[in-house]
Amino acid sequence: MAINILRSIYYALVPLLILLFFATCSAILSYGILMAAGDIISMRKIVSKGAQIFLLFSIFPLRHYLKLTWSDIGFATKAVFFKQVGYGLILGLVTLMPVMITLYYFDISVIDSSVEWTIDSLMLKLSIALLLAFLISFAEEPIFSGILLAGLRKKFLVGVAALLSSTYYAAFHFVKTKTDIPYQELSITSGFELMAEAFSNVLNPEITSAFIALLVVGLFLATLRVQFINSIGICIGCHAGWVWQIKIGKDYFNTNPHSEYYYLVSSYYDGVVGTLVAVWLSALIIAFFIWKQLWDR
Repeated sequence: MAINILRSIYYALVPLLILLFFATCSAILSYGILMAAGDIISMRKIVSKGAQIFLLFSIFPLRHYLKLTWSDIGFATKAVFFKQVGYGLILGLVTLMPVMITLYYFDISVIDSSVEWTIDSLMLKLSIALLLAFLISFAEEPIFSGILLAGLRKKFLVGVAALLSSTYYAAFHFVKTKTDIPYQELSITSGFELMAEAFSNVLNPEITSAFIALLVVGLFLATLRVQFINSIGICIGCHAGWVWQIKIGKDYFNTNPHSEYYYLVSSYYDGVVGTLVAVWLSALIIAFFIWKQLWDR
């Protein structure tokens, strides 16, 4: 029994160990890049983006190591995949729109009167925001709803695997630092100092409501991935639909910290994610499983 428990703990921590390894590689590489190229960019950005790039490309060796097919990760045929992305985009727009409307109704999101509303500027911002949304979702979903969830399902019950992958998904958004070390003060250990600060930020109590909300977001996406065959395309589209709305909202609206309902969003995060998102998506997950149970009868 004790051996089984230790083995389960080990399997649960393997993704963290992998992330630590890539962050370490990025910390070392960042120092070498800056010493060779000069003061061209903040070490903080290289360490952060470098770890994310390493993590993204780790899909290929990890897939072979875990003996997972692309189908196991959730990819359908090309034609089906792109249809799924479209369906997912619609799902993302439909499921987050009530939140955006509620935030406006409760005076949490207020129109930025300084922004010029023209057709050309609106189309440009919509296009750029959509592109960025898809870049983010194409980077994150194959990792968290794809290979991480598939790998954990080999070792855990599906519910536990979904909870673990969602926890890592939430934590990933807070592994960051805002410290910029002056170029003249950089040393071989600077990257590790930034890395330690970034990982310690996950324990920051100010992120609690946003962390819980992103945990539920991860569970919502994991539900899509588990309940529908080869559905990573739906997850990508849905994720992009959410990010798209949030980015457009930030372009045209400001967050009002004086609203009496301000507690519905996290002051630490993006002005949207918070208690309201957690409750709303939890209700949708519960409603889905109730509907599924009734449908299966």
